Amino acid sequence: MKVKDFSKIGTRFEIPHLLEVQLESFREFLEKGITQVFKEAFPVTGLHNRYTLEYHGHEFGMVQYTPEDAAEKGATYSIPLKVKLRLVATEKDALKEAIEQEIYLCDIPLITKRGTFIVNGVERVVVNQLHRSPGLYFSTEKGKPGAMIIPERGQWLEFRVDNQVINAILDRRRRINGFTFLRALGYETDQEIIRLFYEPKSLPVEKAIGHYAAEEIKDEDVTLVEVGDEITSTTVDVLKERKIKEIELIERGSRGLEIVLATLKRDRSTSKEDGIRRIYTTLRSMPPPTPELGESFLHSLLFNPDRFLLGEVGRFKFNLKLKKDQPLTQTRLTPEDIVDTYRGLIDYTEGLIAADDIDHLGNRRVRRVGEMLTNQFRMAILQLVQNIKERASLLEEELLTPQELTNPRLVSILITRFFTTNQLSQFMEQTNPLSELTHKRRLSALGPGGLTRETAGFEVRDVHYTHYGRLCPIETPEGPNIGLISTLANYAKVDRLGFITSPYWKVKGGKVTGEIVYLRADEEDNYTIAQANTPIDSNGRIKAKEALCRRKGDFPIVPAHEVDFMDVSPKQVVSPAASLIPFLEHDDANRALMGSNMQRQAVPLLITEPPLVATGMEKKIAHDSGVLLIAQESGVVESVDAAHIVIRKHDGRRINHELKKFVRSNQNTCINQRPVVRPGDKVKKGTLLADGYATHRGELALGKNVLVAFMPMRGYNFEDAVVISERLVKDDVYTSIHILSFECEVRETKLGPEEITRDIPGLSEERLKNLDEHGIIYVGAEVGPDDILVGKITPKGETELTPEERLLKAIFAEKATNVRDTSLRVDPGVYGVVIGHEILTRKTGDPLAIKIEEERKANAEQRYHLLRDAFLKERNTLLAQLLKGRKVASTIRDEDGIVVFKTGTVLSERSFENLEADLLTAQGKYVEDERLDQKVRKLIGEFQIKLNEIKETYRMELEKISRGDELPHGVLKIIRVFIAQKRKISVGDKVAGRHGNKGVIAKVMPVEDMPFLADGTPVDMVLNPLGVPSRMNVGQILECALGWACKVGGFQAISPVFEGATIEEIKEELKRCGLPEDGKTILYDGRTGEPFDYPIAVGYMYMLKLIHLADDKIHARSTGPYSLITQQPLGGKAQLGGQRLGEMEVWALEAYGASHTLQEMLTVKSDDVDGRAELYEAMIRGENPPRPRVPASFTVMLKELQGLGFDVILGKEKK
Repeated sequence: MKVKDFSKIGTRFEIPHLLEVQLESFREFLEKGITQVFKEAFPVTGLHNRYTLEYHGHEFGMVQYTPEDAAEKGATYSIPLKVKLRLVATEKDALKEAIEQEIYLCDIPLITKRGTFIVNGVERVVVNQLHRSPGLYFSTEKGKPGAMIIPERGQWLEFRVDNQVINAILDRRRRINGFTFLRALGYETDQEIIRLFYEPKSLPVEKAIGHYAAEEIKDEDVTLVEVGDEITSTTVDVLKERKIKEIELIERGSRGLEIVLATLKRDRSTSKEDGIRRIYTTLRSMPPPTPELGESFLHSLLFNPDRFLLGEVGRFKFNLKLKKDQPLTQTRLTPEDIVDTYRGLIDYTEGLIAADDIDHLGNRRVRRVGEMLTNQFRMAILQLVQNIKERASLLEEELLTPQELTNPRLVSILITRFFTTNQLSQFMEQTNPLSELTHKRRLSALGPGGLTRETAGFEVRDVHYTHYGRLCPIETPEGPNIGLISTLANYAKVDRLGFITSPYWKVKGGKVTGEIVYLRADEEDNYTIAQANTPIDSNGRIKAKEALCRRKGDFPIVPAHEVDFMDVSPKQVVSPAASLIPFLEHDDANRALMGSNMQRQAVPLLITEPPLVATGMEKKIAHDSGVLLIAQESGVVESVDAAHIVIRKHDGRRINHELKKFVRSNQNTCINQRPVVRPGDKVKKGTLLADGYATHRGELALGKNVLVAFMPMRGYNFEDAVVISERLVKDDVYTSIHILSFECEVRETKLGPEEITRDIPGLSEERLKNLDEHGIIYVGAEVGPDDILVGKITPKGETELTPEERLLKAIFAEKATNVRDTSLRVDPGVYGVVIGHEILTRKTGDPLAIKIEEERKANAEQRYHLLRDAFLKERNTLLAQLLKGRKVASTIRDEDGIVVFKTGTVLSERSFENLEADLLTAQGKYVEDERLDQKVRKLIGEFQIKLNEIKETYRMELEKISRGDELPHGVLKIIRVFIAQKRKISVGDKVAGRHGNKGVIAKVMPVEDMPFLADGTPVDMVLNPLGVPSRMNVGQILECALGWACKVGGFQAISPVFEGATIEEIKEELKRCGLPEDGKTILYDGRTGEPFDYPIAVGYMYMLKLIHLADDKIHARSTGPYSLITQQPLGGKAQLGGQRLGEMEVWALEAYGASHTLQEMLTVKSDDVDGRAELYEAMIRGENPPRPRVPASFTVMLKELQGLGFDVILGKEKK
């Protein structure tokens, strides 16, 4: 199909890889994070007072499973971490020499190429967290200006100015005078404190009136002037009497002088020791036992990096705020920092520094997966160190070794806990490739150390001007999480310190240079930035004299030479999901939000089709999501089948690509790859080899282009309902495949093991006809509700038998009575076809386990031979290329002495055709040419290494197979059965366009009854026109019109967001295709054949079928489980529950006076236990129903009242 691009600017700058945020961060954790944590925690000193445990590097082992194997076996895709520890004696009289050992520490889950983790067989995503950055912040609360130091680790440190006095607030509630605090830090005298803020001047005494003293003046132990005293004429006279001519002063009106003097006046402390004592007493409610203890307490509170760490980011923000240039490696807090904070607070109070906006993205940073893992790993290693110290004290000195001291379980438990229980490690959304991708690019303000839904206010959730080009202003969930969960914009990157940056073209003197600069939000505040659609000429000069720009939150029009930067693309503002909406600029933001979110819920269809009106982002998203199969190297396609594609490289080597076939996704949709190349095709590196799910020729394809008309349809499309044509059902236009997984565990019980068998008591042969000899259903069997998938029996305790029963049992020797049937059955409402099963088993020696082991060994052997043959073929091809037409110099014999080539043989391609000999140790000489002979031997050597690797892998695989699977304690086997369902579109399914225009199918009409065009084409879908005006998503109308032109003209339109086709261009296209310019035409009634009175908007719209399918929601119950306490039926489909008849429904029945219906609803149909049993008997016998009894919930209420001490007695009402 030809493509027509309506973009005005085009992609001048390629979007970075969309999964970079996950992959880069994890790589950083593996390369730097782990080492950093070990270096922080080790060496561990003071073991038995004479030993030290040192860290001497770490290394990773071999990966045990591939991601696919891990998912199948319920294992974790991880890599073992081994650490070298060395125990060294620090004292001369130590008993032991240095001991170095390599210790296995834990398995670290690995990230897959697609940015996910596979933990216990489940694919998960670690979401990035957006939190308040460490650093220094100024704000005013209740009219009191304050400064807050937020560390990376440790409690917040706050300073507030109250009544012109600076107070330090520790522990968020204890107040200490600001200068008492400074004295405790070592600035002991008033003079020192004053000099921290002001440079005193020396002035003659007579000029000093009105200024303030910066030094203390004494005369024979009598203080004449204290620091901070105002010099009056009286003071001057006193000083002159004492012959004092000059005095150190602080000038009147110096900045913040009132605050400094007021704080000094209120400061009761006199020395460092006194300051420490006062702080200790305030925090601990008792004085310190010794001054040294007090000092070490204060030191550990603020300056010990384990208790209070400013961190690299904190230091960076500190420098930025106070215009300092301390090195970022200075991650601890220092007393100078406290002084600088005071100075900054004074400037802030005087209005010289602006208050900080906590929602500004310069003050929020992203914690990515690597950082979260580093933090978790640090916790684990610190616990380990603590444990090492405890163990050392319990062990005898001669038993000390690194192995004995370390307990690796501590580490692995914490790492596993992070992936399984952390709020930000989530079950991956896998409905379609877009939902996968969006989940990995998500930013959450929730989670540990973040906000909570309940406490987050409006400001945090709101769109901030710094979101531009960093966070998408559109894509966020509806509901309680709105604004707390957002998505990275298309071009945004996260820098080393965790701040989100956005790219811009550098502009100099009104000319766009070719340089791209990534700016943080706080850097951007200093510049003027033009929009991406600012017209520029071929030399990059801005055409107009003035340009519309952004500066902070404003939009000034400035002269071209004042522009500093320029946006790189109009879609820089939004996220991938929002940039898939054509004509986004014509939609109301609320509807665009729904459109973005609903595309993530689109079900992958059986037959995919790309949109006629696309935005150009479809290819990028499909490629980066990792669902496509891409050629890793250039070459020629040698063979293609449904499951494999083999590429032959130019040097003759082969690469085998395996395709995923009918794999179940996390949301039960079907993941399947289809080849798009043929044998003989030439492919380059990066060429598309196979389509994934919901893609078409490498382009994201979530829905279908259908012919829609906007008109009422006899009330069937009232209130957003949709009428569809039967064609969509018959032609499988919206048919999707869903794969359900049913799992059965075979356990060891107290009475003996459970058993998988076909021999189930009390079942007819008819019920067992689809089970194989082991009791597992055949692949290909059609199943329905309550069909047996896996036959299983569980031993049951011997019940007490009556003498008669014992006699009968002895006579007939019945065996199968002491087991019960616990077979795995199909859930209610599920129909489908069995497409496969997975069996995991321990080495138990039963027939099924033996069969599985044999099958696995045969598969492994087949794989080994295939690989080996492929390598030998490749080796022989390359040897033939080198030696074709050459004579053998001297006889070549293999290691067993068998002749391979005789002297003088002229070699041809045929000579090497089926050559299997191991030529590495072969004797003889291939050719006279020494260099060529060496080249041949080198080639043989290289291949031999690979063949040995294959052999080793095969050996390890056989070893693993013979060990059996690792299963949880007490489980002997796990059997999973997969059932595929083909779901056609039906009434009750939810469909939606890309503009937030959603609806439920209310009727499927015969094709002949649908309205049709003048040429007889029936419409596929009828939408309600009232769904457009109030919702203000006019983009759908434009999409319809342009889609119609595309269909008739046979092309695909690319209309990117904010720079798509204009209304004039759409009209032009319609005109060119011979269609009405307004996109409206006369339709004819399918039933009568009469034309409708008015022209109707018609066109092709891309409609999606969403995952909310009626088949999953439909549910009915006759009898079923009851709640234990209230004896009322359970609720919900999963519990096979009933429909709740609540308070309001009772009112409705009361209003109609339906007393008998109401009575049975509240008694026999609910929780009248005896009544419901009697009613059943009465129905069986054909009698009238009995009178209802007292409901169980009434008895529960009585018991609760009695539990509270009320003596409740029921009596009959006297008439």
